[in-house]
Amino acid sequence: MEIIRIPRIMKETSKRLLVKGRTIGFVPTMGALHEGHIFLVKTARSDNDVVVASIFVNPTQFGPNEDFGIYPRDIEGDMQKLEAAGADILFLPDAPSIYPEGFKTFVEVSGISERLCGAYRPGHFRGVATVVSKLINLTLPTRAYFGQKDYQQAQIIRTMVRDLNMGIDCVICSTIREGDGLAMSSRNRYLSPAERKAATSIYRTLKAAEGMVRDGLPLISIKENMQSALRAEPLITEIQYAGIYDPESLEEKTETGRAGLLAIAVMLGSTRLIDNILVEL
Repeated sequence: MEIIRIPRIMKETSKRLLVKGRTIGFVPTMGALHEGHIFLVKTARSDNDVVVASIFVNPTQFGPNEDFGIYPRDIEGDMQKLEAAGADILFLPDAPSIYPEGFKTFVEVSGISERLCGAYRPGHFRGVATVVSKLINLTLPTRAYFGQKDYQQAQIIRTMVRDLNMGIDCVICSTIREGDGLAMSSRNRYLSPAERKAATSIYRTLKAAEGMVRDGLPLISIKENMQSALRAEPLITEIQYAGIYDPESLEEKTETGRAGLLAIAVMLGSTRLIDNILVEL
């Protein structure tokens, strides 16, 4: 696996690959890799001639009181996992090379960026959209791969790619879960044993709500049941949202329609966890 740290060299490498007619699959990450990331890399491996993964803990998507300074980092372990999964190139830039002195340009996707997680993390998705647009410009992928767990992020990136005519395919891959249903996340490392056990209530609540949708319960009743179930878990210190949302606009649904996004964001102690599932209504 080749390691590239300089943005200019990354772009030149991708240009040479494209001139040769190679397809490039790109998996952007912030490191601390788990099986969810590895699934994205393996999917990219099956779809493309060359797989590029990036590791960059992006400072512009963290708020002033968030966990940028302590975000888990394991570069050596991540390199081994990426190589074993079939990545050909690891793009490993540092912050000054991505945001050089005098950097003034940001990308914003209005509307959907302010809903759900955006309401609790102001500026977060501006940072996400900006860094992903830069990474796409540098790696020049044919396809880029994202996980459904970060559904809002994936929708924002798909919208950005469409609106800015970036000409790549965004592939959204299924959420990878632990045996007890907890969605895999780098932030799961923050959980104490008791919090880790309590976190399973998130997926249980989603699955129970999915059953209520199949049974035809009113959407307001489903939302109330979801929030009651989460409030019953004493280690959940805050419910930021829990309900049914439009999969495209991310607005809360009040009427049945073709499909819905069951989504939850909670604080477990000091750790913020999100999860979702798509359902037919």
